[in-house]
Amino acid sequence: MIEHVDIAIIGGGPVGASLALGLEDSGLSVAVLEAREKLEVVDPRALALSQGCRLTLERLGAWAALAPDATAIETIHVSQRGGLGRALLTREDAGVPALGYVAEYGALVAALAGRLLDSDAAVLTGARVTDVAATMGYAAVRYQRGGAEQLLTARMAVLSEGGSSLPAHLRQDKDYGQSAVIASVSTQRPHGRRAYERFTPEGPIALLPLGNDYALVWTTPTAKVAERLALSEADFLAQLQAAFGDRQGRFTHAGPRAAFPLKLTLAAESKSPRILRIGNAAHVLHPVAGQGFNLGVRDAWHLAQRILDTPRERLGEAAMSSAYAAERRFDVLGGSLMTDILVEAFSNGRPLLGHARGAALILLDLLPPLKTLFARKMMFGAQAW
Repeated sequence: MIEHVDIAIIGGGPVGASLALGLEDSGLSVAVLEAREKLEVVDPRALALSQGCRLTLERLGAWAALAPDATAIETIHVSQRGGLGRALLTREDAGVPALGYVAEYGALVAALAGRLLDSDAAVLTGARVTDVAATMGYAAVRYQRGGAEQLLTARMAVLSEGGSSLPAHLRQDKDYGQSAVIASVSTQRPHGRRAYERFTPEGPIALLPLGNDYALVWTTPTAKVAERLALSEADFLAQLQAAFGDRQGRFTHAGPRAAFPLKLTLAAESKSPRILRIGNAAHVLHPVAGQGFNLGVRDAWHLAQRILDTPRERLGEAAMSSAYAAERRFDVLGGSLMTDILVEAFSNGRPLLGHARGAALILLDLLPPLKTLFARKMMFGAQAW
């Protein structure tokens, strides 16, 4: 039984695993507590991984296992329904091998879990954390495992999962009144590694190339979700065709559908420097522009570098935690503001805004430096220039 470590990471998902791997071979003792009995999930949800995320996964030694299951995005087509204007982002314009990649969540978990289990971190599966508190000298993590209550102390505790479970007074929520309907869909024309972001009055529709098909993320008013999930395949495809258009020809098949609510959540800064939050425990974004998970991976990478640059005896002190928070503030606020503006500005049918949106898309497409800057911020975060 482990009683004390330098760093305790609560949550063994992709972000928590990324932090643990970023600390590998550092000489620090690291424990990862995961409530699941095994580090595996069967989850076909698609994630858009930015080029910056791919580089981080390479540094962590996890990309090689994921690469065979990932599909590159070479172009992104951005448009609005019922209005003029479109923008086309290409890997050539951005000077990168790909603008991003698409992979199933389950495949990403497997790739990172394989590396994590081979690392020097102590991985405690089946460990359900019941409380995290802090004193002046250490963080105390109480958890249940094997039917017994246990206590782990650490210089620092990092919460990497479960932002939605935070008490209301510890977070700021914005409910968009929308849900994402997800499914795998086939189109008449091959995708050619092109992704689409199509803005409609109901919200954005994203088509992400995955394998030979597309992963669909269809923003839907919450009141219409049950109806859309219950449609026959033919009726579902007909509605999708009407909303998206015929840029990929006809939609020919749709797999099983699921839905999850969309909102913006920002956690309040921890009152103790010995308890930090990253990933979903710190922020949950609308999936438009695919920024949420990539932001969490950047959290993990930057925190790992900050920990490595801090003497062991000073881990968890206010100066170290404040420096990390200041370093990440611009990226987190910039990413959340960008996605929020996109949702609010593009998810409506107001004519005047429609003209403004069209002009913005045309301007973006006609000015290569602006297009490159926008692509870099999508790939590497709000702090990229």
